[in-house]
Amino acid sequence: MSWWLWLAVAAIGGAGAVVRFVTDAVISGRFGRDFPLGTLAINLSGALVLGFLSGVGAVGELDLLAGTALIGSYTTFSTWMLESYRLAEDAEPWPAVVNAVASLLLGFAAALLGRAIGRSI
Repeated sequence: MSWWLWLAVAAIGGAGAVVRFVTDAVISGRFGRDFPLGTLAINLSGALVLGFLSGVGAVGELDLLAGTALIGSYTTFSTWMLESYRLAEDAEPWPAVVNAVASLLLGFAAALLGRAIGRSI
């Protein structure tokens, strides 16, 4: 892998993390932090884009830069797990279950939709 590709991954990955931070702040500021809607929206939109990239057959550097660097740093599995745990820990089992199940089911559906859109192009 060339040095410019390493730099591109670092720069694009940093941009994805910043977009995640801003997106979560905007959504949480508008809808509150009782339920992690920001993380849900981030992960669903990321699944949609990754599905799209798969559908259009992105490979090589495009897959690395768009899929791994940008969307990989934008989406956040660890935050989703921590927020689900915190909901359960706060004696709120149903929101924790809803967060976990909705993220999985809707994330899978978003990836399928993105892939279908990508294949149709």
